[in-house]
Formats: sequence, structure tokens, C-alpha cells
Amino acid sequence: MTNTLYDALFAPHAGKDTPFLHLPGGDTLSYSAFLDTAARIAQVLTAGGLVPGDRLAAQVEKSPEALALYAACVQAGIVFLPLNTGYTKDELEYFISNSGARLLVCDPADADHLKPLARAHHAMLHTLGPDGQGSLMPAAKEQSDSFETVARTPDDLAAFLYTSGTTGRSKGAMLTHENLLSNARTLEDLWRFTQEDVLLHALPIFHTHGLFVATNTALVAGASMIFLPKFETGAMINRLKEATVMMGVPTFYTRLLGDPGLTRELTAGMRLFISGSAPLLAETHTRFEERTGHRILERYGMTETNMNSSNPYDGERRPGTVGFALPGVEIRIIDPDTDKPLPAGEVGQIEVRGPNVFKGYWQMPEKTAAELREDGFFITGDLGSFDADGYLQIVGRGKDLIISGGYNIYPKEIEVLLDAQPGVLESAVIGVPHPDFGETPVALVVPRDGAEPDTDALAEAVGTSLARYKHPRLIKLIDELPRNTMGKVQKNVLRDAYSGLFSPG
Repeated sequence: MTNTLYDALFAPHAGKDTPFLHLPGGDTLSYSAFLDTAARIAQVLTAGGLVPGDRLAAQVEKSPEALALYAACVQAGIVFLPLNTGYTKDELEYFISNSGARLLVCDPADADHLKPLARAHHAMLHTLGPDGQGSLMPAAKEQSDSFETVARTPDDLAAFLYTSGTTGRSKGAMLTHENLLSNARTLEDLWRFTQEDVLLHALPIFHTHGLFVATNTALVAGASMIFLPKFETGAMINRLKEATVMMGVPTFYTRLLGDPGLTRELTAGMRLFISGSAPLLAETHTRFEERTGHRILERYGMTETNMNSSNPYDGERRPGTVGFALPGVEIRIIDPDTDKPLPAGEVGQIEVRGPNVFKGYWQMPEKTAAELREDGFFITGDLGSFDADGYLQIVGRGKDLIISGGYNIYPKEIEVLLDAQPGVLESAVIGVPHPDFGETPVALVVPRDGAEPDTDALAEAVGTSLARYKHPRLIKLIDELPRNTMGKVQKNVLRDAYSGLFSPG
């Protein structure tokens, strides 16, 4: 069995005219044409002096050419570093400096202000726009479509993904060929992917969800993808009839539910809807099943590990949980104070071990040692518990834990209760500084359209269900919760905004 990414994901499709990417305008790009483009780009990279192990940073819009750039890096043995298109120049400077990237590929519109940055860090610059414009593709068209794939081992690095950096500087998670390939093969089998599948792909490709979970799984199965530049409800509704599988973040599903075009008839040809990257409300599960007859499959993963667990393909997909550990992956719940395993039902630190777990943080040996144990278990930073049937439930991030007057408060417990109240769309509970208790919980509640929840009634609902120390000191209605590009609520932003609520004077 082939054990590196190019050999397993790309090489089996060489010369095949089977469809790979179905594009927005109606065109289809075959596997053969895609791989020819990747080979040409690989020649540009090596002709420019890049050698195996060098890093290439790409801050470009989603396009077939951007995906071919990833394939070209894999083929040439270059470490691919995709960057969020929303990052500023200052943020980019850190990533280029920290990674030691030899080449930066950016949008043509950004070239003038990024040239000095690239030059300062001894990096070359190429440009690639959403329609293939810029310097990279004309250079590629001058090359041959034949490129000898560089030999790699399973332990060689394939990509860096930088963590979001909500608590200090972002860390470059080093992902090997084995990390990515083992996960793709497991998901292909677990989620029953075949070459007959058509994946509706509206995720960004600078993130593990869209690039590795979605794309790599489709590639290893030989499936095709409806490759949309971004999520737009109308476009998704229009293309659902052509698809068999969809991967998305919870926001995708709530927005689809807001469109009357989402019906059982529309989704009759679908076999699987998958959600991840942020928690899916139990109510969304229920509403989606009532509307379409499909039960969303929720799973759990992260930058450093790709996918860790999944609700079952066959069997109960349990709302509010992320299912069971993937085959070959171990998940344990640990008491952070004693480092001892906890029994079912008790909340603790989630730790993961398996071939999917990253190699460490680039140039951060102390961080690596602090989060990656000698026995191979990675300390995820997430808090969770197993229920009596072995389903894993995530209750929040360790940094979101509120310690008020010496008592541990898990925000998720309060949020689930608030989200179930009339007129509430969603909520976020945060800990803010308090002179008496150290910190105290505050609930930020987003009303449903046209609703005005009574905060006194919300407080009463919490008061009758939870111990007094868990009661939010303040329940405040706000228009929306801040989110990152993958739909995760940015509680650090909320904590900063409300940090002075109970400051003396």
C-alpha cells in the first residue's frame, strides 16, 4: 500500500478523464487536467530554487489553481502552509518569519504591499488570483506537464497549519504525510466514500476542514467535488441535487434551514451531511431532520490532529455529542490535577493518541513538550466527558472554564439551558473578573428574529435548574456572537469586551 500523500491521493488518478472539480460556471475539471496543472506548478517551484522540506506560504482565494498549488507542493516535497485570507500584513509577517517560508504566494492585489515583507525575510513572491490571474499560472503554462514526483517518507512533513492564536502567538502545527493520509483513509472507510460520491464543497481551503478532511477524503476515494468559492445559501440550494455528500460548519446548516428551498425532495439524492469545526446545537439537529429526513453526522477534530472522533455512519447519531474515537485513535479523559483517567460521566481534559496526531510545533520545543506527552497523547485543551454509552461530549475549552469562588463552572452546561428557552437563538457564557469571586459567569444571549427574551425569565430558568454558584451574574441580550471564519464563537473577544463589568469604581 502506498504510504505518502502523492502516491495515495494523486498518482492513482493520473491520466484519468473522470471528473474531479465541478465549477460554479458549469465547467468540469478532470483529474487528468488537474494533475497536469499541478505538475506544471511543481516545475515552477523547483525551477525557482525550492527544494524538499522548504516551506511555501499561500494566502490566496479558493480556486482550482489554489488547490493545484497544494498538490504541486506535495509532489515536489515542499511543505505547504495555507494562510487565512483575512490575515493582515502584520500577522503575515509573523508567519513568514516563523516558518522561514522560501516563497509567498498571494493575491495580485496584495503584491505591492507584500513585496517588501517577502524581501525582508528572503522569500520569493508569486501571485495567484481567484480566476488564475497573476504571475504563477503564466509561468506554469510555459512548463511541461511531466514532473518526477519527489520521494517522501511517511514521517516527512507535508504541511504546517498555524493555530488561531487566541492565547498568545500562533503555533505552527507540523503535519506529516502519515498524519494526513491515515486520517483520509480512515474517513473514507468510516463515512463510506466511493468514486461515485459528489461532495458539495463550500469550505475555505486554508483550514484543516476544507483542505484535509474534505479534499483528501474525496481524493483517496476518487470522488468528485462541487467546488464553490464560498458558502452562499442560494448556490448551495441550487447544487444540492447534484451532490451525495456535504461537509459544513454549523452556520451552513442554520442558514440552509432559513431557506424554504431546503426540502426532502431537494435532498433525496444525498446520503450524508457532516458537520464540524464548531458545536452544532441539538435544536439544529432536530430541525434539519424534520425538514429533510437526514440526521447530521457530527464529528470532532482540530488543527493538530485532524479528525479524532465521529458519530457512527450506521447507528445513532446522538445530538450534543461527537461520537466515538476513530479506528486506530485513542481518546481519554484525564483529571488535569492528578493526570489520572476519569470514569464515564466526569468532565476532564481530553487527550488523543494515534497516527493522526501531529509531529509537534515548529521551532517551539517547550510548547511541544507541554502539550504532547512522552507516551504520544496530545493534550487537546478541550474539556469533555464520555456518557454511559461511550459517546464523547465536548463541554468547552480548558481556557473557557470559569473558576468562581473556588468552584468550577462549565459554560456549556449553562448555554445548553439558555439555548432551550423561548426566543433564544444562541448564547455564550464567559467568565469575567470579579472582586469577590475572582471571576464570575456572564451570559450573552442572541434573540431569535423578532423575539425579545425576558432576561428575568431566563435567570429564573437557570435558577431552577442549576446550583446557585453557576448562575450568571448578568444576562445580556446582544445582536450576534463574534465568530472566526470556521464559525467558532470567539470567547476571547467577548471576555475582552466585558472584562470591566465588575471592576471597582
